[in-house]
Amino acid sequence: MAVPNPSPAAPAPNRTRRRPSWPIIGPLLLILVPIVISVVVNDLNGFDPVPLPADYSFSASLAVAERHDRILASSKRVGDGRLPGPEDLAYDKARGFLYTGCGDGWIRRVSLMDEKMEVEDWAYVGGRPLGVALGPGGDLVVAESNNGLMTVKPDQTVAMLTDEADGLRFRLTDGVDVASDGLIYFTDASYKFNLDTHILDILEGRPHGRLMSFDSSTNQTSVLVRDLYFANGVSLSPDQRSLIFCETTLRRCRRYHIQGEKRGTVDEFIQNLPGFPDNIRYDGEGHYWIALAAGKTPEWDVLLKYPFLRKLMVTIDKFVKIPYSQRDSGILKVDLDGQPLALFSDPGLTLATSGLKIGKHLWYGSLVKDYLSRIDLTQADQ
Repeated sequence: MAVPNPSPAAPAPNRTRRRPSWPIIGPLLLILVPIVISVVVNDLNGFDPVPLPADYSFSASLAVAERHDRILASSKRVGDGRLPGPEDLAYDKARGFLYTGCGDGWIRRVSLMDEKMEVEDWAYVGGRPLGVALGPGGDLVVAESNNGLMTVKPDQTVAMLTDEADGLRFRLTDGVDVASDGLIYFTDASYKFNLDTHILDILEGRPHGRLMSFDSSTNQTSVLVRDLYFANGVSLSPDQRSLIFCETTLRRCRRYHIQGEKRGTVDEFIQNLPGFPDNIRYDGEGHYWIALAAGKTPEWDVLLKYPFLRKLMVTIDKFVKIPYSQRDSGILKVDLDGQPLALFSDPGLTLATSGLKIGKHLWYGSLVKDYLSRIDLTQADQ
């Protein structure tokens, strides 16, 4: 006996109407399918995060007895609007000029000889100049991130020095310092990623950085240390027998021995920094100043601990831009043995890339500001 079809106006009793699944499944597919595709694309592009070295510590940072954690309130702006992204600092004490590389390709200098502290467009090198350092002859050596190591003569003549070592081109020329004999020491932060994609190098957790030297008398570029984790700032020791270089990803700085019995070897200098180091500068008074681009935070700890999470974050970032934590930036003062002495920071400070003491002031730059900042250290406690 056939069962008649129920009337559209009167559904059969006890029969559950099935709701269309598309309103739920559709949005999920729109989210999941691009993510899956992106994971595959990332693999093809070579982004492959791995665990950090076993000796990397996720525990608390080293203790710093003297802390100044609200420095923005006491910082004064210099060159407001004239210095887009002042990354590193080099001071010519004899002439009273402070040099910095800016995001528009200009090397600018600030006159510290008068109260106006006027800003001058000094030399155009193009690209994105990062590290800057004065040589014994008055030349300014520039680590231009995209093209390589350059020099600017006192008459503003620009020349390329080197852009590769051992057949491998630089992708992110970064920190630089010059010895009294003219030998240049510098870093290539990554031979895999450039400045625009530098966050991928940090998130991948692989050692793509190198510490190198350049001898202008022979035009020879030598690789001193390989397999560094985002090699960054460089600073020679006052006796010129060693240098300190920073590894951003691992929150540490190490010492490379130039002379003596330990020549060519590397020692630990300072570890478990309270943030991710950028440039390091010696002040001529027995102290190094290490800029911390971002502070060590729980968010960074979780992200760096789990490679899969880093992979997921980079994948999602292709569709929805994710702001990586950059707060609690600052500058750390340490002695010649790597003992921390004082930390100048602020929760609202982001991407501080350099710090240098000149007289009674601490100067610092940032990638995201259009001015330099300075603090009167004699009034820091206030």
